[in-house]
Amino acid sequence: MAAANLSRFRLLKKRRNFYQSRRQVLRSQLGFNQVESTRPKTCLGCCHYHGKFYGYNREQRSQLICGFHPSGWLKSEQCPDWEEISDS
Repeated sequence: MAAANLSRFRLLKKRRNFYQSRRQVLRSQLGFNQVESTRPKTCLGCCHYHGKFYGYNREQRSQLICGFHPSGWLKSEQCPDWEEISDS
């Protein structure tokens, strides 16, 4: 019984990998290979960026951008609290 389950698992895994690779090829042919970032442009490279979504329902979830500006920096100039991400 265990050998049958293992062979079935391997077959399903192989089919899944084939399906995913085929799907990726089709998406790239249609121009969907780049996933857009949810990070605002003013927050790129900032160490204060949080970006997690909170809430139980997809319709009612809200994103917390950072601790200084929960909705993100909405003005056109550079954020005054922006700090570069340090490697240490």
